[in-house]
This record gives sequence, C-alpha cells and structure tokens, in this order.
Amino acid sequence: MADDKSKSQGQDRERINVNQDYEARGWAKSLKTTPQRLKEAVHAVGDRVSKVREYLKKSDKPH
Repeated sequence: MADDKSKSQGQDRERINVNQDYEARGWAKSLKTTPQRLKEAVHAVGDRVSKVREYLKKSDKPH
C-alpha cells in the first residue's frame, strides 16, 4: 500500500522510517544530522526516536 502523505492519522511519531526519503530527510533535519547518519543510527539502535537521539548525542561527543 502506498504511503498517503495527505493522511496524518495512524502515523507513529515515535518511530523513524528511513525507507521513505521524505521522512528520513525530515527527521535528519529535525535531529540536526544527515540522512546517511540517521540511517546509521537507526541501523545501530532501532527506529525509536528516543534511542536514535541518544545514539546521535553520544556519538557526537569528543572522546
């Protein structure tokens, strides 16, 4: 089934779908990162926004 962007109900705003380019770009902008970095984070910790945000903060800190 196609993703209908005109319908706002049923969308889980706690999860990131990196398979939809427009959604990955939107989340990347919101989280101040690149779409590629976002995909890496989702691959590492899953698609939950809170986990991705935590991963990005940890990985951006200098060692």
